[in-house]
Amino acid sequence: MQLFLSLGSNLGDKRRNLLDTCALIAKRVGKITASSEIIDTEPWGYQSSNLYLNQCIAVETEMPVETVLSVTQQIERELGRTVKSVDGTYNDRTVDIDILFYGNLIYDSAVLTVPHRLLHLRRFVLEPLAQIAPDFVHPVLGKTISQLLANLD
Repeated sequence: MQLFLSLGSNLGDKRRNLLDTCALIAKRVGKITASSEIIDTEPWGYQSSNLYLNQCIAVETEMPVETVLSVTQQIERELGRTVKSVDGTYNDRTVDIDILFYGNLIYDSAVLTVPHRLLHLRRFVLEPLAQIAPDFVHPVLGKTISQLLANLD
């Protein structure tokens, strides 16, 4: 299954954090088949003086989506993330891994929603995602990643 992940870091050695995250994902989740450039971005949804580095990756995996969530959350903890964002309250973090898409799966549980419910509003997700999957069609919104990026304000 093709999995798309968004990676971000705004604490510590941000570039190293993203490289370490990719290495652990490749080891524990599946083969990374594409990765975007790493981009500099402003914090989204909260104020911080710490700028982010963000990127998106494509991963080929056979792991069930909730197992992917469990493994990626463990990677976040191992790389120093101590606080999860809850109910729209965001914090600085050494690493953040968001599941954007899991093939064309539409999935909603108490712990996970796929596709990610806010990805179409986030330039820091859409810009790097458009580098690796411009023609991927959002299974709920029915638009390509390029179209979603073009529609952002």
